[in-house]
Amino acid sequence: MTVKTSISLTDEQESYARSLVEAGQYPSLSAVLQRGLEMLWRDNEMRDAEVAALRSLIDQRRTGVFVDLDEGEAETRAMLERKRKARAAL
Repeated sequence: MTVKTSISLTDEQESYARSLVEAGQYPSLSAVLQRGLEMLWRDNEMRDAEVAALRSLIDQRRTGVFVDLDEGEAETRAMLERKRKARAAL
């Protein structure tokens, strides 16, 4: 179902939309605006999914085991030393 509505565009927006129609990229001004709204909709859905994923990751990190800075640095140094020794053995 389609609904007719009235919108306002700046001169630049209207000129650009008409240029897309004249270039044959879209059959009408309505098609240009519909495509723009579809793109915004998809972008918002992607952003919402990314935010949900980040929130989930933050929640997982909050409930996980905490490693303090000194311990993390010591583990990193030990891992690097193991890798150096493994390379030297080759």
